Amino acid sequence: MSTPTTTHSTDHPDPHAGHDMSNMAASATLHCLTGCSIGEILGLILATVFGWGNVTSTAVAIALAFVFGYALSSLPLLRAGISVGRALRLVLAADTVSILTMEVVDNLVMWLVPGAMDAGLLDALFWGSMALSLVIAYFAAYPVNKALLHRGKGHAITHHASGGGPMDNRPLAYGISAFMLGGFVASLGTLL
Repeated sequence: MSTPTTTHSTDHPDPHAGHDMSNMAASATLHCLTGCSIGEILGLILATVFGWGNVTSTAVAIALAFVFGYALSSLPLLRAGISVGRALRLVLAADTVSILTMEVVDNLVMWLVPGAMDAGLLDALFWGSMALSLVIAYFAAYPVNKALLHRGKGHAITHHASGGGPMDNRPLAYGISAFMLGGFVASLGTLL
């Protein structure tokens, strides 16, 4: 005598699963954008202060984008009680592809916009180009994050490890927007 087995049909997927995946991908991409923005802008500030050339400033900005991206992704894991070593291993596995995608696109745009790499911090061209490059980088990294999440990779790893509660990303978006707007307004002030 055999016992009936229970199977779950996959013919009718959860209608909310795609929405949740899209929200999670948007959240992961915005989180990545925050770290990348901080690193990029800090790198370019340092380049201006120390008079570095474009290649050096790009290399430093990319390195700092990875440092800040990994650091920001580690915070929820550390708050969840995960050790520093394990948190770093998790974020390296979860964020490297997303940060790399964002950095390649962001820096490519900055190099392609005429004069952007030579513009100073008090130049509207710098802030406009930076805003453009970050928006384009966001839209390049979003499908990457969504594909990673779909396969149980990327932020799915850290989301699961930290307990997976929803994150309010509005402060991140407001912070990036306010900082970019502040830099742009300051650059316009030099024209007066």
